[in-house]
Amino acid sequence: MSSFLHQRTLQNPFSNPFPVSASSSTNSKRPFSSVLGPTTLLALLALVVVVGVFCPWVGMPQALSFTLTSTSAPKWDHYTLEQALSFVAKNGSVIVCIVSQPYLPFLNNWLISIAMQDRQDMVLVIAEDYASLHRVNDLWPGHAVLIPPVLDAEAAHKFGSQGFFNFTARRPRHLLKILELGYSVMYNDVDMVWLADPFPYLVGNHDVYFTDDMTAIKPLNHSHDLPPPGKKGRPYICSCMIFLHPTNEAKLVLKKWIEELQIQPWSKTVKSNDQPAFNWALMKIAKEVDMYLLPQAAFPTGGLYFKNKTWVKETKGMHVIIHNNYIVGFEKKIKRFRDYGLWLVDDHAQESPLGTL
Repeated sequence: MSSFLHQRTLQNPFSNPFPVSASSSTNSKRPFSSVLGPTTLLALLALVVVVGVFCPWVGMPQALSFTLTSTSAPKWDHYTLEQALSFVAKNGSVIVCIVSQPYLPFLNNWLISIAMQDRQDMVLVIAEDYASLHRVNDLWPGHAVLIPPVLDAEAAHKFGSQGFFNFTARRPRHLLKILELGYSVMYNDVDMVWLADPFPYLVGNHDVYFTDDMTAIKPLNHSHDLPPPGKKGRPYICSCMIFLHPTNEAKLVLKKWIEELQIQPWSKTVKSNDQPAFNWALMKIAKEVDMYLLPQAAFPTGGLYFKNKTWVKETKGMHVIIHNNYIVGFEKKIKRFRDYGLWLVDDHAQESPLGTL
């Protein structure tokens, strides 16, 4: 890990722009009390009290006002996406995840695996609550940002719930904002683990790269085109691992994804998430966008990696990112990671930018 980047500090927006000159305190040797009488001193004291109380509301310089109110308005609450991208991006690219407070242990596990590939300095955490924003930035300044409005983090836990849908449905909007600011972006869910660096697999100069969520085994030299529709009339591309360049075509994918989410909102009868809408969007604009399906052996779905030991042995040494999906529940996911030696926080917490959290 680059020690230089861990020593970088953002400019302090609360520093006093009016420092006192060191020489000003030595210009006069006469005691202050001998110059002013008691009445004058009391008048000055009263003036200081009045100014201290009313100045923030009557045109106090902004930086000084922030100094007095910083405890009630933490600086990270005003940290913008543009500032964050400028800080973390490397060669115009950024690695992004989206988390709320309950997912912080998974964030740490994912970060450890990225640090092992020396890519952690490219990571930007999009926090969906202020607790996560402050926790990450307290430990790793500048690497978390919150994009309002704030959702109910507690409601986002359960897969299939309306809260989970609302949480995941914000994903294409966040990614679109990043593209519009001119950056390439890799998005990962935090229930993933990197076994190798994925960037060498982003071959060519396609608009969007993605992985298949199907468990059916593909040949090693399979096509990199969008797979044909399945039984539900659409492909089964995973919305949890995506890479996009800031092209008009990639932006079209995200705009169409947002549109499909509006067409297919969550309901009690159709407990959807963002992935079906992503697939409908890809299928409808496939002829307009340069898409690339990443190799299955390198980016397997959890339903294949954790359930087909024969395939895992046959493809040993080819795996790049493992997704702990096809299972529901925090504890079950953690147990499965542990069973496969992928819960890295147990033995490698010191390699995380966040430490033990």
